Amino acid sequence: MNKKISAKSESAQNKERNTIQIDATNKPLGRLATEVVLILRGKNKPTFQPHIDAGDIVEVINADKIKITGKKMDQKEYIWHSNYPGGLKRKKMSDIFKSDPGDVLKRAVVGMLPKNKLRPNMIKRLKIK
Repeated sequence: MNKKISAKSESAQNKERNTIQIDATNKPLGRLATEVVLILRGKNKPTFQPHIDAGDIVEVINADKIKITGKKMDQKEYIWHSNYPGGLKRKKMSDIFKSDPGDVLKRAVVGMLPKNKLRPNMIKRLKIK
């Protein structure tokens, strides 16, 4: 019978987290977001386990210089609902990018993270400057 050796959850959560700085200058939005998600989840470490939050802190600089390809700036819309009748809201990517360029990156990263109880703590470790 084969036994699987795995890291204990308490030892993985007590590890110190490293701070990794990423320069966003001229990097496409999606490629940058996947790079950030891999580090936030800890998939770049040999001890990765999906149920343990062992990722590092990610600091993104020059978020205003992200490269957005194609016609996304004019055509992409973020849509949400307020749960009131007639409460469908829309905002273009260009409007959000003008007010806060880091918010576009944050929305892309949040969409790529797993939708479970680990996500809020992972997104707290993302610092965008």
